[in-house]
Amino acid sequence: MNKSYHPFKSEKAKEKYLAFYDEHAKLWPVPSKNKYIETSYGQTFVRISGSEDKPPLILLPGDTENSLFWMPQIKEFSEHYKTYAIDCIYDNGRSIYSSPLKEPRDFVNWLDELFDSLNLKNGINLLGFSYGGWQASIYALAHPERLNKIILISPSATVMQPRIGYLIPAITAHFFPIHFITKKLVYWERKCLVKQGEAGRAIANKMTEEVVLAGKCFKKRKFIKPTVLTDDDLQKLKIPVLYLIGEKEVMYSPDKVVQRLNNVAPQIKTIIIPDASHDITHSQAELVNRKVLDFLQEK
Repeated sequence: MNKSYHPFKSEKAKEKYLAFYDEHAKLWPVPSKNKYIETSYGQTFVRISGSEDKPPLILLPGDTENSLFWMPQIKEFSEHYKTYAIDCIYDNGRSIYSSPLKEPRDFVNWLDELFDSLNLKNGINLLGFSYGGWQASIYALAHPERLNKIILISPSATVMQPRIGYLIPAITAHFFPIHFITKKLVYWERKCLVKQGEAGRAIANKMTEEVVLAGKCFKKRKFIKPTVLTDDDLQKLKIPVLYLIGEKEVMYSPDKVVQRLNNVAPQIKTIIIPDASHDITHSQAELVNRKVLDFLQEK
C-alpha cells in the first residue's frame, strides 16, 4: 500500500479522479481549511468551515460519496457550527487508508481516533447520511459520552434491512459501475430530485459521473455491510437523536421504519420529509437544513 498513487489503481487514475474532485470542490460555498488527519487507519481528509468559537458538527457522507456531498447544507450549518465535512477513510475522496477496514468496529475506532486528533473532547454533534448515518449510529452506541446530539438521515440499515428490490440494483452497480447501470440506480434513488427538472437532473448526472469515474480509478475495497440495531441497542440511545427520512425513500418503507422507532425507541425523534427519496439532502435541502438546525438548537 506504500505506492505513491494508493488507494488508486495507478498514478494516471489518481490524477484523473483528483482533477475531477478538485474542480467540483471549487463550488464549495464557504471558506474552509483542508487538513489531513493521521489515524492508525491512515490519513483522513477533513474540510473544516465555520468559526472557531462555535460548537462542533461532524458530517459523514454516504457510500461512494465524500465531503463535497454537503454543499446544499454547509453554508447554513457553518453559520451556527464549526463544521467538519469528512472524506471517509475507506471510500472515494482524498482520504488515504493504510490498512483495510474489516468490520463495523473499525469505523467506530477510526472516528474515535479522528475526534481525538481534531482535539474534540465531548459535546460533539454527529450527523450522517445513508452509510454515514449507520456509522454515526454505531459510534453513538459505543461512545455516547462524547456526543451531544446525533442526526441520522436515511441511514443504511440501522433500523430496518433494505428491501431486496433495492439491494439487487445497488449490488449490481457496486460490482459493475458502468454508466447506464449507475445512472439507472442514481435516477431511481434520486427520483424526486430528477423530477425537479434540468437542475435536479444535472446534480444526478454529476453524481453518476463521479461514481463511474471512481469505479475506474480506485482499487476495489471490501464493502462492510451495515447492520440493523436491535431493540435493546435503539433503547440504549439516550442522547438526543433525530431520524429524518423521505416519504418516497426506496431503500425501505418510511412508515415501517418510523413505526418501529415509535414502538421500540420513542425517545428518538422521527420526521418524514415530503416529496423526497434518497435525495433528501438535495431535493428538500431547505427543509432538511431547518429541521436539523431546529433540533440542534433545542434545549
